[in-house]
Amino acid sequence: MDQTETTRIKRMLETLRANVLARIAEQRGGLHSRAEVAAEQFAPTQDSHAQTITEHDIALALSEHETQELTHIDDALQRLAAGTYGLCTTCGQAIATARLKAWPDVARCIGCQEKAEHIHP
Repeated sequence: MDQTETTRIKRMLETLRANVLARIAEQRGGLHSRAEVAAEQFAPTQDSHAQTITEHDIALALSEHETQELTHIDDALQRLAAGTYGLCTTCGQAIATARLKAWPDVARCIGCQEKAEHIHP
């Protein structure tokens, strides 16, 4: 991978990272977590306790997903800096270019990813 391509990928990953951080900040509503905002929003209404708990659980799940997304992006940036970006972290083989274009933070080739999903659905 040449320097121009490395720079392009780094910018793309940094943009993805900034977008995730902005989404987290926006959904947190400033100083409060999304779970607190959801609880405040739904508690004073006529919604049932179960619905309030469900909304709280959804907010926590979304937060966990975004945290994982951020971790994957940071890991991809580290692989880029180490010169191992584009190589499967499981088998070491090159990840298909089309796969990297679709998911720039992907860590595994399609074969290893399918195996990982089969083992841990």
